[in-house]
Amino acid sequence: MSNASSKGTGARTRARELLLQALYQKQLAEHSTEELVSQFHEQVAYERVDKEFFDELLPAISDGQDDLEKVIDELIDRPLKQLDPVELGILLIGVHELQSRLDIPYRVVINECVNLARRFGALDGHKYINACLDAAAQSIREIEIQAKG
Repeated sequence: MSNASSKGTGARTRARELLLQALYQKQLAEHSTEELVSQFHEQVAYERVDKEFFDELLPAISDGQDDLEKVIDELIDRPLKQLDPVELGILLIGVHELQSRLDIPYRVVINECVNLARRFGALDGHKYINACLDAAAQSIREIEIQAKG
């Protein structure tokens, strides 16, 4: 694997992993966005992520969490409060990317989030994440999906 390739894709995947950790911590400890940004910038792991991507998404997701949760609430088959913190964090990342990062194909967004769920979530949680984000993509990225149709 070339260095450029591993830096790009791998660094963005690692950024999503760090985002998930930050969003998980926000749910459990109720840190402010500023506290999270500061704390995660000091972590050794931050040196290995796509910093621009992380620095864009963490404040956007953290500050926009209420609006993102309204979208998620329409996608899920249970009350939002019953979602595991890892599942909620992954759905926050996925829905935000589907809405705001049109440069990233919807299939990539879903695949990355499914992989996060496989790595950090409950046993079959990745299937739930896949179903929820697929439903989100059907409405949020309808034009892109039709074009690929």
